[in-house]
Amino acid sequence: MSRILVTEAIADTGLEKLRSAGHEVDVRLGLSPDELLEAIAGADALIIRSATQVTTEVLDAADQLKVVGRAGIGLDNVDVPAATRAGVMVANAPQSNALSAAEHTMALLLSQARNVPQAHAALVAGRWERSKWEGVELADKVLGIVGLGRIGSLVAQRAASFGMQLIAHDPFVSADAARKLQVELVDLETLVGTADFLTLHLAKTPETAGLIGKDLLAKAKPELRIINVARGGIVDEAALAEAAREGCIGGAAVDVFDTEPTVESPLFEVENIVVTPHLGASTREAQDKAGVTIAEQVALALAGEFVPHAVNVDAAEVSELLRPFVPLAEHLGAIYGGLVEGIPERIDVELRGAIAKDDARIAVLAAVKGILSAHTDVPVSYVNALDLATERGLEVRTITAPAQDHVNVLRIAGGGHSIAGRLSGLDGSHRISELDDHALDIKPSDHMVIVRNLDERGMVGVVGATLGDAGMNISNMHIGESGDGVEALMVVCTDGAVPPTVQDALRNHEHVRFVRAITVT
Repeated sequence: MSRILVTEAIADTGLEKLRSAGHEVDVRLGLSPDELLEAIAGADALIIRSATQVTTEVLDAADQLKVVGRAGIGLDNVDVPAATRAGVMVANAPQSNALSAAEHTMALLLSQARNVPQAHAALVAGRWERSKWEGVELADKVLGIVGLGRIGSLVAQRAASFGMQLIAHDPFVSADAARKLQVELVDLETLVGTADFLTLHLAKTPETAGLIGKDLLAKAKPELRIINVARGGIVDEAALAEAAREGCIGGAAVDVFDTEPTVESPLFEVENIVVTPHLGASTREAQDKAGVTIAEQVALALAGEFVPHAVNVDAAEVSELLRPFVPLAEHLGAIYGGLVEGIPERIDVELRGAIAKDDARIAVLAAVKGILSAHTDVPVSYVNALDLATERGLEVRTITAPAQDHVNVLRIAGGGHSIAGRLSGLDGSHRISELDDHALDIKPSDHMVIVRNLDERGMVGVVGATLGDAGMNISNMHIGESGDGVEALMVVCTDGAVPPTVQDALRNHEHVRFVRAITVT
């Protein structure tokens, strides 16, 4: 059971998932920075939203933290590089509020086009200002989208149904992908100078902070209206307020701010700017999805399994084909780690078959995680596995052989040893198909002893008798022959760890060349 500190409200369905998994869920809302430093001690996981600041100081105070889970998308409030250095995984829920954010973008776009909030405020204040708040239609207007990811694409689809012309700026999207959305890709200056409406859908990074500033706004059409439901700080608030006030642009609608929460901004003083208090993800559906998703990610991290939405793991999201091979890679790595003496200088992680067509990095990470876990007391995670490998002088190479007519196989080799495995049956059970260049077919167990011997008669009996005399129960055994027929290799699965005295008794036999007992936890 792990202690999970929750400092901001998330959906009860997510919390119940964690409790039902046997974890202690410690909900402490509204902690001050000093109180957080106290509360984080002894926590295995921390779940937050956008208000809790996870700084270097917080991470230093966390003596056993494994994962920070952000129930939402943005990570402005988490020092991700510091978490990575500390070996703490950071995960978010990137798809949970995509639909809600896209819909709020459209709500603000329509509110800005038709001056809905201003007209409402005037009417309830006793003023009938029908002519003052004349708006514009969306049909045939040019919508410029900065960031054509998940949310930007959803906005594009919805704007197209209003008859808008779509252009976008996103250096990470291909022209073909944009064309499928009926979007033309352009550079940022062209977009700002052409668009009637501009929406932002990108993360706040050192490169995007202040992206929409005074110089860029000077290139805009006077009719331009800007909508920001992304992150505060991407737009220079002072420059935007001045541009709207002076008539350099037609107006703006803003949901996010440099500092949050806030009740002060130069944007609040401009009549043709619509503002909302960070409501992009504030729907019942989005909050439920975020809570459940982050609970699932945290549970996976605490179990030491692959976390699909970890942001500081050097791997792309795993494909459905490769996904079941990730635990196999870690399992084989752990066995290989027990097979070798110390950490070798180099290993090759090889993927054969259809799985080799996918991004192999997560499988490589899993293999390295398994290997290092057998050789260090330092907690090894998907976050720090490659860094720890580098620190220990281990070079990791990836080999792929994408052939459709081959069985999907994962192999680890180096330091004079090798192991390969595959999945078997409907349940996808793990099978060792090769060990030290000997062909095998055996399901691994928690306790195994590997014996390499001259291929002489009676050796199976010798090994069985030695283990039996020591009171060891053999649950499974497989014999693999080498290509030259001189040596054989036995993999014996036992009901417990094989004691050193029994290993020595096997080594002392004249025909035995190698003995290694392996325990995988």
